[in-house]
Amino acid sequence: MTIEYGVWGLRLALGVVFGLSAAGKFADLAGTRTAVGEFGIPLRWVPAIAWGLPVAETVVAAGLLPPWTAAPAALVAVLLLLMFSGAVARLLRLGKHPSCSCFGAASSAPIGVRTLVRNAVLLLLAVAVVAGALRYSHIPEVLPAARAVGMAVVAVFAATLAWLWSEVRALRRRLDQQALSTLGAEGLPAGAVAPEFELLNMSGGRTNLESLLSSGRALLLVFVHPGCEMCAALARELPRWQARSADALTIAVLGNGEVEPHAVWAREQGLGDIPMLVQQGNEAALRYRVRGTPSGVLITGEGKIAAPVARGAMAIRDLIGLAKPTGPHIEPRRNGRLVPNSP
Repeated sequence: MTIEYGVWGLRLALGVVFGLSAAGKFADLAGTRTAVGEFGIPLRWVPAIAWGLPVAETVVAAGLLPPWTAAPAALVAVLLLLMFSGAVARLLRLGKHPSCSCFGAASSAPIGVRTLVRNAVLLLLAVAVVAGALRYSHIPEVLPAARAVGMAVVAVFAATLAWLWSEVRALRRRLDQQALSTLGAEGLPAGAVAPEFELLNMSGGRTNLESLLSSGRALLLVFVHPGCEMCAALARELPRWQARSADALTIAVLGNGEVEPHAVWAREQGLGDIPMLVQQGNEAALRYRVRGTPSGVLITGEGKIAAPVARGAMAIRDLIGLAKPTGPHIEPRRNGRLVPNSP
């Protein structure tokens, strides 16, 4: 009976994925049409495919539930994943990275190797569902009704939470873009609270503002682009600047796009222990109102903006002089002796 539960669970999981993908595309048809066009589909076919994809995904999600349609629906899922993976691989070979929009506006990050890895995992899931549906063709009828329905309810609940999470991400991105467009000045004013962020790091995890400020030192965010020669020249200077200001300052470098190219770029520039973080949609740049690269933002140890945005290597270097060392403050006293100031 354990195998039967597993087969039913796999079908529900695949149905949730395709259901969320269809819902996201229906909710963002404009973004879906844009993504279809960027994938190289002829213009006259874009509207039909933009509608046809979510319809097909809806049919797959619904077809995975009844036992008599589960295997054909899973086969359609395999074909859709193979076609999409082939299109992604072709674009990556051509050096193109259009927006995925696989789940609507919430997944507007550019395609990359991670997209292929995700599709490979989903493809294995779909193949397992095909095999399970053919081998155990009477599921969920052979399962206790209460447990089969309960698993389905859990799947719906999980799908709802995932959809709400994606909607919050999309809303946050739209608010960031609106804030940037309505407030013309670049950068946040000195003294403003530094906006929180959580970005991908080179080890596969995530790093947030709180962790970067945990030492109590000031933080210098350096916004770069791997294709920018000025950014590369600046990056090669950062380890020396960090070494000179280790007691007063933490430096973090922020890029935008895929992790793998940024990891290679960071090694080529010799960043060493300086954190290299990657935005998925300019989310940090939008919140800090940074409009170009290389740019720097200095944040105090208390999490406040210390100075206006600095553009260019020289201006960014000047920000380092504003960082104050942590620990007891030293000031001259009478008789020329230097003694710690009382806290």
